[in-house]
Amino acid sequence: MFRYQKGGDVEAGTSGGVAGARELYPGMTEPPEMRWALIRKIYVILSMQLLLTAAVAAVVVKVRAISHFFVSSHAGIGLYIFLIILPFIVLCPLYFYHQKHPVNLILLGLFTVAISFAVGMTCAFTSGKVILESAILTTVVVFSLTAYTFWAAKRGRDFSFLGPFLFASLIVLLVFAFIQILFPLGKISQMIYGGIASLIFSGYIVYDTDNIIKRYTYDQYVWAAVSLYLDVINLFLSLMTLFRAAD
Repeated sequence: MFRYQKGGDVEAGTSGGVAGARELYPGMTEPPEMRWALIRKIYVILSMQLLLTAAVAAVVVKVRAISHFFVSSHAGIGLYIFLIILPFIVLCPLYFYHQKHPVNLILLGLFTVAISFAVGMTCAFTSGKVILESAILTTVVVFSLTAYTFWAAKRGRDFSFLGPFLFASLIVLLVFAFIQILFPLGKISQMIYGGIASLIFSGYIVYDTDNIIKRYTYDQYVWAAVSLYLDVINLFLSLMTLFRAAD
């Protein structure tokens, strides 16, 4: 559980309060130092997740024998399907134990590795130019939207109203993807799907960042990191779908 102490939080890896910490939004009732400590902790975990994803994906892409095994044999295909389903399996206990240390970190590591493998397999069958374009644009969008959300929150703006709209848009997106699987509509529809998905997950980055600033409690750092991590990964995959169809 996240604990803020004057001398520092051992679990959070902090060495004390932030001297002269500024309020994140008008009317903030809690000590700013505590919220800034939570934000630092979440973004450190998120950074480690993204680094792990990049490392695992790079190995899958560079070692061609890995991707060849998973698409050329029945055992490989079965294992690949299991690894694709694994994140959804791990997500359930992770949700129920996201406040219990260290079980939450163990489940988070397993979840991140499973997602990283799926990302690596997708990149293995995508051109390097498309991967690079998607990675650069994802980085720019994430940093820009994060900075904007902190700036907007400082000026009293609230993005909680986005929740229902984003959820409804996500449902439509999932139905569209299911239709695509049953009735492939060509590259134009893939570009449309990638563009719409990119907008939706960009909105989720703003929404989840706003929740981190104002709403997540101090023992929900793992779930907050998972939410942002999924936003970033899905944005990257959506952009890759868009660029791959347009390439």
